[in-house]
Amino acid sequence: MTAASEKTPQAARPIPADALPVLPARNTLLLPGVVLPLTIGREGSVAAAQEALRGGRRIIVVLQRDPATEEPLAPDLHEVGTAAAIVRYVTAPDGAHHLICQGEERVRLKEFLPGYPYLVARFEVVAESAAAGAQVDARAQYLKELALQAIELLPQAPPELAVAVQQIATPGQLADIITSFIDAKPAEKQDVLETPEVKERLEKVIALLARRIEVLKITRDIRNQTQEALDQRQKEILLREQMRQIQKELGEGEEGRGEIAELEKAVTDAGMPAEAAEQARKELKRLARMSEGGPEYSMVRTYLDWLIALPWSKLDPETIDIEKARAILDAEHYGLPKIKRRILEFLAVRKLNPEGKSPILCFVGPPGVGKTSLGQSIAKAVGLKFARASLGGVHDEAEIRGHRRTYIGSLPGNILQAIRKAGTRNPVFILDEIDKLSASIQGDPSSALLEVLDPEQNSSFRDNYVGVPFDLSRVFFIATANVLDTIPGPLRDRMEIIELTGYTDDEKLEIAKRHLMPRQLRANGLTPEQAALTDAAILVVIREYTREAGCRNLERQLGSILRNVAVRIAAGEATAATVDADAVAMILGPSKFEDEVALRTALPGVATGLAWTPAGGDILFIESARLPGSGKLILTGQLGEVMKESAQTALSLVKSRATELAIDAAVFDRIDVHLHFPAGAIPKDGPSAGVAILTSLVSLFTNRPVRHDLAMTGEISLRGLVLPVGGIKEKTVAAARAGIRTVVLPARNRKDFDDIPASARKALEFVWAERVEDVLDAAFKGAARADQAKSAA
Repeated sequence: MTAASEKTPQAARPIPADALPVLPARNTLLLPGVVLPLTIGREGSVAAAQEALRGGRRIIVVLQRDPATEEPLAPDLHEVGTAAAIVRYVTAPDGAHHLICQGEERVRLKEFLPGYPYLVARFEVVAESAAAGAQVDARAQYLKELALQAIELLPQAPPELAVAVQQIATPGQLADIITSFIDAKPAEKQDVLETPEVKERLEKVIALLARRIEVLKITRDIRNQTQEALDQRQKEILLREQMRQIQKELGEGEEGRGEIAELEKAVTDAGMPAEAAEQARKELKRLARMSEGGPEYSMVRTYLDWLIALPWSKLDPETIDIEKARAILDAEHYGLPKIKRRILEFLAVRKLNPEGKSPILCFVGPPGVGKTSLGQSIAKAVGLKFARASLGGVHDEAEIRGHRRTYIGSLPGNILQAIRKAGTRNPVFILDEIDKLSASIQGDPSSALLEVLDPEQNSSFRDNYVGVPFDLSRVFFIATANVLDTIPGPLRDRMEIIELTGYTDDEKLEIAKRHLMPRQLRANGLTPEQAALTDAAILVVIREYTREAGCRNLERQLGSILRNVAVRIAAGEATAATVDADAVAMILGPSKFEDEVALRTALPGVATGLAWTPAGGDILFIESARLPGSGKLILTGQLGEVMKESAQTALSLVKSRATELAIDAAVFDRIDVHLHFPAGAIPKDGPSAGVAILTSLVSLFTNRPVRHDLAMTGEISLRGLVLPVGGIKEKTVAAARAGIRTVVLPARNRKDFDDIPASARKALEFVWAERVEDVLDAAFKGAARADQAKSAA
């Protein structure tokens, strides 16, 4: 037996007299006294309507709680509905079923009967309260007035509607009929349907209609304002057209049409992608309809100029010659072997796979080490244009993505501005000082850079001003930074980090001779025959006047010396001059830096540590003293929490090993220990000074000075282990620059030995410490031993 034949006996089953078929409605509510057309399509709804029509019965129309429910059951329907007579039933040619129902009375669903192919429910009629009295009549009269007022506000309302409202005599029927015509939510209408008390029902309908009248008034005002604006606009268009015809008769206006023709040709020749070309032609049509004196004319014209000027399809040829690139890098940059090797690898891959997605390089290092000039050298080696955007201090996202055209004076962001200036879609683009971006109320520019520096996304970079995608996938992006800590993680993850360390004295000497001196000679109008510096003089400038990781101050000091020579030559005092080491002090004045390592460490209680700073490595002195007290630890020098904990750990370790170190343990209860870190204005933090603090304390309590030519770095534990630290490369370069001969490093940092420059490895002796005993042996090797530790008074 088929499914259809199975339903036949169920459909033939008679419906009890106290029950009716139920027709669920999604967003339509039928009220008593209202004739309403309905369209049904669900199988159960069609069967219910046909059964009611076949048996000459009424049907109950009930609102669904959730319109999205396809097969509603009893819990999905409201309890109160409307019993309605089917006035007409029509099946359209497309298969849709249309009903015209007339609501008769409110009913409450009591029980749904099973066994039918549609919903059938027992019901009870909801009796309407007596609608009499002055209160009810007054509300009914007020509701009629509101209804007439609403009809007046409706556009193109038929006059018969007002007459029909006036003729409704029953207050309850008045409330139901007006509710059916109000543009209210189905839930609000259901609330009216579920209110049998006439007075309360009238009040609810009055509230709904009053709110609707306010909306209609606002709509009318908006419509009137819009119509006035349209009339004014049409008037302007008519006047412009008349002016155009007058100019045509007078032979004027040809210049404007010629300008539009030129712009059309420029748009065609710009080689824009389809979306950009469509936008340009759309704006060009607007421009042609505008008066040149109009307020928007210049804005549209500027926008078109930007679209035309961008290099949408222009790609410069890349002539990658590895040997030529190697020669250029060696000629313009001394040292940096690993950096040059990585750049050559990058260029080789780009030559073999031109269509591949290039990684984003990020040069990280202290100021003055040549990060930006490396990008210029890469551009020269590849034969591409060079573009640069300075990101230092940028705190507005619009600096990257541009401003929207709705603002006066808006422009594209720095990215597209630099691309336009370069005139090609594949320049070498330096994003300088990317670590100095900052978020503000105008947005986070580092987040805007995520799209720029992602090879998977930047092929469709969308600037807010241009408004159409621009392909950045062929741009050779290189970022520079001094530190990595301030670069957000997602942005740092998109870049390949290449670290540049500071230079040693020997490297600075070569850089000065090969690059700085020739540049300063040209800047000061001198020739090599007129002015020269001996190697000894340059080394004096390096060691006594410019203690830095880069070469920026070194070039300034060399420029000062050459300007002194230029004055003498210009005054006729000399025709040429060679500056030696003794003459440097006469020109630059007393030394700015002195070799204070031996002076500071000549006394017990002073040790030399190594520190990392954003400007490179540096040496750090730790001084300790003891004074009568009660065993307190005093710390000064603007220390961070981690460094304070390292000092406490070092003191605890000394106390725990007092016997091994030949220190009287009782002395700790009678004295206070004061640890001071000079350069108190500079904040200091980190655990890497642990071994230096420990050595300073042992030197203080054993009355033995630490070797003056030794510096150390490493974190300590309470078990006496020396733990690894970071910045080994920068710290060792700083030690060599400061005249240190021996460096104590954690044994677990042996993996960083290959990163140390060859010149620093040659100048330094390395001691690899596993435990604090290794540090102390190296620190006091050759130092004079005192008798025993002195006790506090």
